[in-house]
Amino acid sequence: MYSYAGLIVLFPLVGFLFLGLFGRKIKSEILVGSIASAAVILSFGVAVAIFVEMLSLPVEERHHIISQFQWIAAGALSVNVAFQVDQLSILMTLIVTGVSALIHIYSIGYMHGDKGYWRFFTYLNLFVFSMLMLVLADNFLLMFLGWEGVGLCSYLLIGFWYDRNFEKSTVADASKKAFIVNRIGDFGFLIGMFLIFVNFGSLTFDSVFSQAAVLSPGSSILFWITLLLFLGATGKSAQIPLYIWLPDAMAGPTPVSALIHAATMVTAGVYMVARCSVLYALAPTTMEIVAVVGAATAFFAATIGLVQNDIKKVLAYSTVSQLGYMFLALGVGAFASGLFHVMTHAFFKALLFLGAGAVIHGMHDEQDIQKMGGLKKYMPTTYKTFFIAALAISGIPPLSGFFSKDEILWRAFADGSPILWFIGFVTAGITAFYMFRLVSLTFEGKPRFDENHLHPHEAPKTMTIPLIALATLSVIGGFVGIPASLGGNNGFEHFLEPVFDTANTKLALVAHEISSTEYVLMLLSVAIAVTGIYYARMIYLRKQNIAESFAKRFAGSYKLLFNKYYVDEAYDATVVTPIVKGSEKLLWRGIDVGMIDYTVNLTGRVASFASETFRRIQTGVAQSYAIIFVCGILFIISMLLFR
Repeated sequence: MYSYAGLIVLFPLVGFLFLGLFGRKIKSEILVGSIASAAVILSFGVAVAIFVEMLSLPVEERHHIISQFQWIAAGALSVNVAFQVDQLSILMTLIVTGVSALIHIYSIGYMHGDKGYWRFFTYLNLFVFSMLMLVLADNFLLMFLGWEGVGLCSYLLIGFWYDRNFEKSTVADASKKAFIVNRIGDFGFLIGMFLIFVNFGSLTFDSVFSQAAVLSPGSSILFWITLLLFLGATGKSAQIPLYIWLPDAMAGPTPVSALIHAATMVTAGVYMVARCSVLYALAPTTMEIVAVVGAATAFFAATIGLVQNDIKKVLAYSTVSQLGYMFLALGVGAFASGLFHVMTHAFFKALLFLGAGAVIHGMHDEQDIQKMGGLKKYMPTTYKTFFIAALAISGIPPLSGFFSKDEILWRAFADGSPILWFIGFVTAGITAFYMFRLVSLTFEGKPRFDENHLHPHEAPKTMTIPLIALATLSVIGGFVGIPASLGGNNGFEHFLEPVFDTANTKLALVAHEISSTEYVLMLLSVAIAVTGIYYARMIYLRKQNIAESFAKRFAGSYKLLFNKYYVDEAYDATVVTPIVKGSEKLLWRGIDVGMIDYTVNLTGRVASFASETFRRIQTGVAQSYAIIFVCGILFIISMLLFR
């Protein structure tokens, strides 16, 4: 089955081309949605078949390079379109195709009646194709092609409703913001690739990593390569300082939010760092930067999520925070733990976004949780699945989020530092609090809307079936990574172990013995999650006056968090406005108009003046021409005589 790996990428590409060319002419929404969904489901089927075959092979035979054709050959640069099928790429492929298939099916019901229905599914298929190209590529350049592809598709999908307003601006502005901010990170990725080729003479993963493995840790060139690659990751995976695009990405349709924020685009940076684990293991300073940035982002975004009232904004900042957890794991060398959280997060975060979409659909496009309440009696299936996802992200056992988050916190304590663990620990409590604030204000308590005029309703089957499937995965998904301390063998980590074996050797990580410390930390993480849930439900269901008094008593802090630490305003004042005004005054009026246009216009005026002058010679009178000819002849004769 390995030889069929190209089909995984081909099916969504064919779906994109077919719908792009003929989708406008297809009148049936069901047919359009079915074609797009079938393309992704077929890719998932091939991925499952390869995964099953992989499990039957010895560990040393699970890594295969499937070359399709030569793409670029210029001097020393030779790049093929080739796919690397190993434990890491097949894991990401299963996550991407599996969750994306459910989102496609959900979108059939959610986008019903939209005038751009066929265009939406065309973009979705292109997005999945780009993401699969990214995770299956066997070289940096092909990965970068997929990297830029998902950036383009995010621009198209976030700005899908380009004619609508979003908060204080427009949807088009939100899509441009996502596109431009990601270009900053992509520039770092591109420079990192240049350095890789200059120093290693190749862009193929196997060649680069094998050459790098013989280098000593702490090399300055590896520091700059890994730091620049991480800059790219901060853009795609929304880490400080380039996280600002992701909350505004909520301007797009809710299935887009689920696709971007759950299993695909935002995990690209995590995957890239994990794929380059050998390089990062040899750059300890960069590893420290990754861990610190991840921990800071996790805490920073979680505090903002505490006071947001837009149901999708809460989940957006939750995504930024959870991505911080993943980078914290990567930074302390727990590559498998970070990817374990990628998988579990894909399940419960996709479920949360799709559940939020069902709420918005049932509430006729209302997104303010202050105007909801009591929805569980109107939307029981959505409530139950959303509640399960909230428990999972809070880290309540035995749901999937408990195992992955606990593993990260334990590795942060054992291989990182107590400070990093403490930041992650506090963030876990904040996460539980804001998630159950969201659940309480949305589904429980008394309705805060006019029940006589607004009639919430449960979503159709095409939307609730994916919710149930994701809820099931959110419950059982963590069982593949039960740690030895709880009687398991952490099959997830063992499955990925060959991919990270070289990196772990360079990091000199040792297996930790089961100790009482691990159990204490586990109990503490569960305790703080339960505490966060308890206080959220107490404040927002029983004693809502406490929330109001806190808001008044700490009005300054509340305003700071509600306005997201004024980071957007700071960027506008220090970066955007100076660039815009500088471009207008210096580049446009000064250089473009004052120099380039002036030079071009001056050339035209000189030519016009000269032509006007010489035109006067052309009088049309034959006698005048004869006199000029005679004068010319006399001038030539005189020159010859007196030379």
